[in-house]
Amino acid sequence: MDDKYHPKKIEAEWQEVWDKEGIFKAKDDSDKPPFYILEMFPYPSGKLHMGHVRVYSIGDVLARYYKMRGHEVLHPMGWDALGLPAENAAIKDGVHPEKRTRANIESVRAQMKMLGLSYDWDREFATCDTSYYKWNQWFFIKMFEKDLVYRRSSLSNWCTGCMTVLANEQVVDGKCERCKSTVLQKEMPDWAFRITQYADELLEDLDKLPNWPERIKTMQRNWIGRSEGCELVFPVETAAVEPIQVFTTRSDTVYGATYMVLAPEHPMVKHLTTDAQREAVESFVERMGLVDKAVRTDASTDKEGVWTGAYAKNPFTKERIPIWIANFVLAGYGTGAVMSVPAHDQRDFEFAKRYEIPIRVVIQPEEGEELKLEKMETAFVEDGRLAESGEHSGLSSAEARTAIAKAANEAKQGGPTVNYHLRDWGVSRQRYWGTPIPMIHCEKCGVVPVPEKDLPVLLPPDAELTGTGEPPLAKVKDFVETTCPSCGGKARRDTDTMDTFVDSTWYFCRYLDPKNTEEPFRRDLADRWLPVDLYVGGPEHAVMHLMYFRFWYKVMRDMGLVGNDEPVDKLLTQGMVVRDSYYCEEHGYQAVEDLKAEGKEYLCGLCGKATQVRLEKMSKSKLNGVSPEAVFEAYGADTMRLFCLFAAPPEKDVEWSDEGVTGCYNFLRRLWRFFVTHRARFEVIGDLDGPVNEEHLGKDLVAFHRQVHRCIQKVTRDIESEIQFNTAIAAMMELLNASRVLEKLEPGRPSDPAAVEALRLLNFAGRSLCLMMVPFAPHFSEEVWRLVGQGGLACLQSWPEFDEAATIEDVISIAVQVNGKLRAQVDVARDASKEDMEAAARADERIEKWLTDKTERRVIVVPGRLVNFVVT
Repeated sequence: MDDKYHPKKIEAEWQEVWDKEGIFKAKDDSDKPPFYILEMFPYPSGKLHMGHVRVYSIGDVLARYYKMRGHEVLHPMGWDALGLPAENAAIKDGVHPEKRTRANIESVRAQMKMLGLSYDWDREFATCDTSYYKWNQWFFIKMFEKDLVYRRSSLSNWCTGCMTVLANEQVVDGKCERCKSTVLQKEMPDWAFRITQYADELLEDLDKLPNWPERIKTMQRNWIGRSEGCELVFPVETAAVEPIQVFTTRSDTVYGATYMVLAPEHPMVKHLTTDAQREAVESFVERMGLVDKAVRTDASTDKEGVWTGAYAKNPFTKERIPIWIANFVLAGYGTGAVMSVPAHDQRDFEFAKRYEIPIRVVIQPEEGEELKLEKMETAFVEDGRLAESGEHSGLSSAEARTAIAKAANEAKQGGPTVNYHLRDWGVSRQRYWGTPIPMIHCEKCGVVPVPEKDLPVLLPPDAELTGTGEPPLAKVKDFVETTCPSCGGKARRDTDTMDTFVDSTWYFCRYLDPKNTEEPFRRDLADRWLPVDLYVGGPEHAVMHLMYFRFWYKVMRDMGLVGNDEPVDKLLTQGMVVRDSYYCEEHGYQAVEDLKAEGKEYLCGLCGKATQVRLEKMSKSKLNGVSPEAVFEAYGADTMRLFCLFAAPPEKDVEWSDEGVTGCYNFLRRLWRFFVTHRARFEVIGDLDGPVNEEHLGKDLVAFHRQVHRCIQKVTRDIESEIQFNTAIAAMMELLNASRVLEKLEPGRPSDPAAVEALRLLNFAGRSLCLMMVPFAPHFSEEVWRLVGQGGLACLQSWPEFDEAATIEDVISIAVQVNGKLRAQVDVARDASKEDMEAAARADERIEKWLTDKTERRVIVVPGRLVNFVVT
């Protein structure tokens, strides 16, 4: 062991040892209790950033800890390799997505190994492997057979320049990010999964997830958006047009519905619009297609619309009411149509005022002054008593909702129903770099699935990627033209690929059995390893990925592939890594090295103006990133890991600090010196194992012995129960500081009991510190284990044990108050009597001045907690 800490020298050596000996390969037939830990599926972008380092370090701490606690740990890694970034890059520079992706995987894998992550690399796969996406296609067909996949029409982002469909992320301010042409909403056929069939179960089963963050469950509940209400049917005057169906939670206000509003994208709009209004309507529809939906529905956005020229009939008042289209109604929510009750909905009120539409008050407050329309400045949106509501007048809102829903049902004009914000999952993508949809279109037989024996349907390697015109697969004649498996006639393959969220819905199951060619994975392996015990990832995946992930698992359960309801027991969401960025209003973001510091300001290197300093997530675009390779070169992987774990609790953001990184490096150096300093003593410790006998130790060493036990207790609790790595590391730092008491020990093998027990204490403290550091700084720990251990690898040792009795401090600190205000804290024996506590408090010189020349009325003593002097 060198006298100085050289991380680069030791880290590569230990990575080679772990890899050669297969230390982290999970055994399916082990007798140890299984523990499955997983970090969210990474996209291989080619370079890790500090956010990656943080999440993988968090997962690795837990994987290594549970291995040392006696579990058979499954900790796999693979690649969410399909998707738009690689395809866009191919369009830009002509490098095929397959080639780029494979090269990126090699690069990221090497960086992960550099970090010393304890992955079972034998289970690695990428979603672009045909052996993986074959099973995506198999699932698609099985779900088609169960009517969980269907063909529909939906609105897509259509670029008028590239003449192709764009993903949402390719649309910037209503323009194509590539050609800057206008992007319109265009109705196109696509495939969708019936996730709504599982809406109630997805909602109810959130209560089965006590180990998920409440904010994530709340986001899922809101996204599912279950609402109990009433469906109402409004007949229309236009010939051959179906009645308009609306969903409302306020059926008690139906008598106040004075107009209707459809979403501009609603398919009925073109049929309802009169010739006189067609130009205005079409112009409005086109304009709304360019506006972000979130902007349209924002409360601060002006409410605007256009009358279609058509009328509907209110099913309860029988009145003729106009049908409008407006920006605040979306086709993707509810039925895409609303009954508008301006007196009792603020949005409807503002719209009616703007366009001079009649307003009728039909709900009066239970108490207070009667509402008068001419005095109303805002809508009355609370429950109350019905007025001007025919036979339902006088009912409370709650009573009326029940009665009106019943009446609508009896009249076959609607009835009670449940609505969801959740919509079926559209999965068609007009892309190349994805899983081909395994369906065939035959003029005679319709749409039929590819036979299972013909799976996988392979991506053609020679597809032309231009980003314009037809989908890439549609341009490959040999791919498109096929025969119908039902009639043998000419047919065409589906030329869309699947949403890449499909790839990440079940990948954790494939890790159980990645080489299986007969089925996605074996059921007995699913029963052994699932659900995943701990899943680590960002909260930004709260809705999309985690919702689809849960849906797919329930489908697999219903297929008999898994035996429980939820895929993950405990979810840990980590914060971001943030750093100061520097923004110049004229030249945008600037790298810190290009700035000129002047006092507390940083001046733009191009124009000399002061920049805005913003604390933001590290990113290339903001020029505030820190390269993991640079930190590794300067300090080593263990320091980088340690900083990411120590700087903040996992769920909080980490603010990058060069000083913080240096501090973690210095801690490792000091800990290294501790072992070097005591090297001679460790060499003679030999068989000095077993519990320390405190009877032969002095007061300082007894206190240190107790601190070692308390440190083990805290680190154990902070990792396993609290998942608070920063406080665990802080406890070890404190223990290292306290270890100075051991510096007086003499080298050599002593003979007297006091010296023997002191060495035994050193052995216990050194071994415990080393083993507790294994999850945080694994390379460092392996190196020092050579000195303090008894052979083998540190990562294969059992986690250190603590004695509960030894964690109880003999001396405690109590509060001393005067008239209820804290004036001092004093130390007393844990079992001190009330009299001893009072005496100790009086003896403190800080208290004496508060009691001098005062009349004591009484003294309150709470054993083990406080002494309070009440004086006048």
